[in-house]
Amino acid sequence: MNEKNPHTNALEQLTRVADLLRSSYAGNEKRFEKALELLREPEQLLETELSIEMDDGSKKTFTAYRSQHNRARGPYKGGIRFHPKVTVHEVKALSTWMTWKCAVTNIPYGGGKGGVVVDPDELSDAELERLSRAYARFLAPHIGPWIDIPAPDVNTNGRIMAWMIDEYETYLREQAHGVQENLLATFTGKPLELGGSEGREEATGLGGVYILERIAEKLSWKKPEDITIAVQGFGNVGYWFARHAVARSFRVVAVSDSRSVVYSEKGINPKTVLETKQRTGQLTEDESARMKPDAIFGIDADVFVPAALENAITSKTVSQIKASVIIEMANGPTTPEADVELDKKGVLVIPDVLANAGGVTTSYFEWVQNLQGYYWTENEVLSKLEPRMKQAFEEIWTVHTKKKVSVRMATYILALKRVIDAMLLRGTA
Repeated sequence: MNEKNPHTNALEQLTRVADLLRSSYAGNEKRFEKALELLREPEQLLETELSIEMDDGSKKTFTAYRSQHNRARGPYKGGIRFHPKVTVHEVKALSTWMTWKCAVTNIPYGGGKGGVVVDPDELSDAELERLSRAYARFLAPHIGPWIDIPAPDVNTNGRIMAWMIDEYETYLREQAHGVQENLLATFTGKPLELGGSEGREEATGLGGVYILERIAEKLSWKKPEDITIAVQGFGNVGYWFARHAVARSFRVVAVSDSRSVVYSEKGINPKTVLETKQRTGQLTEDESARMKPDAIFGIDADVFVPAALENAITSKTVSQIKASVIIEMANGPTTPEADVELDKKGVLVIPDVLANAGGVTTSYFEWVQNLQGYYWTENEVLSKLEPRMKQAFEEIWTVHTKKKVSVRMATYILALKRVIDAMLLRGTA
């Protein structure tokens, strides 16, 4: 098994859950197997080389992808990442996981994912805008409010979505399309001034904390302040997870970024850590308090939260983890081999397709608001997010307890059945 290939990991997960679900399709075995075969690859994989002019007048090319996995339950949905390590295997895996994530929360989307192989830190603002517009133009014939709805992901944000929606609309005008719908609904994660949704920035992290609260109930944790948490990754998702966990009296004792780990047994203040990082580039100004990034795996905490990139928990790092609960806030942070080891150790793993689904759920809310032309307050958005996350958790927990399978397998059983049922109803399988 190649741990560095996330699509291989995604396919192994699909095979494992299919074995548990197969008996549910007695009499429809051939159609079930056809559906599985179709789900192993995206329905469409787009790939190109984007050529842009650099500030010095030279030309530079960047490899770009968009994977459109499955739209049996609705239009493709998924983020766009700008990262030097983007690969075709990665976008295929992430689009597959997005299909399950949308099905888990029962929102009417299928999975998509896009990426450009680039280090955005090496681009000027003008070069970044030209690249963003080139990517949007590449996507333009293949996206739309009812076709494929991109969003921000790693190293992309609302400003980049604004450039992309503008370029998309420009493309359609040039093609003389008669535009009758609100094209703002083609992209989510936009600035508020361009149809973005209140609450979107914190939604992914907050959704994970809603799941944390449900776990606390199921495991009969009496005092949140006695529960310690270590967060790997202090970007948007890790920060908001830590902040909302602390606001609910849970004790975050460690956070890490790509440079270091900051730890305090008494607990840390995420706001203070973020302010320090923004000011100095470091999580703490106290050099003696810094540990190497990989030290986060060995932190003595009840809950471990991987909130960085995929393949963080591997057969090499799994033995270091002391937590009894893992909440996967990153996409695909645990390899199949490591997942088996965690199950043997009795670690309760809340999989990414449930734990971090708050982001895509709020993107769905943004899309709905765009289509209606009617916008909600932050309180309205978050009041709609919490019951969806709770319901998804309860449905999965029921499968987990009834079938006596891991929470990951319960999540995939629920998601895969919803997708395959939609494919059978459509007659595509």
